[in-house]
Amino acid sequence: MGVLDSFGALIGSVIASLVLLVFAILSFFVTVFIVDAGAGLADYSPTGDFVVLSAAILAAGAIVAGASPMTGIGDAE
Repeated sequence: MGVLDSFGALIGSVIASLVLLVFAILSFFVTVFIVDAGAGLADYSPTGDFVVLSAAILAAGAIVAGASPMTGIGDAE
């Protein structure tokens, strides 16, 4: 049974990785829309490469911030 349990854990990890990848791509698309709309509100007209660059930086920052543990914040005494 140990082999089957390990195989099930592997499949679960692969599925979780795929779901996280899909959510990362969706958050990037939403961030591109937000950056483009914000630039339009500020009366800027950046080219597409700067919109994608800023959206990539914001999405990467959000993913890293979501992955970092916050246990050290509550332990301050």
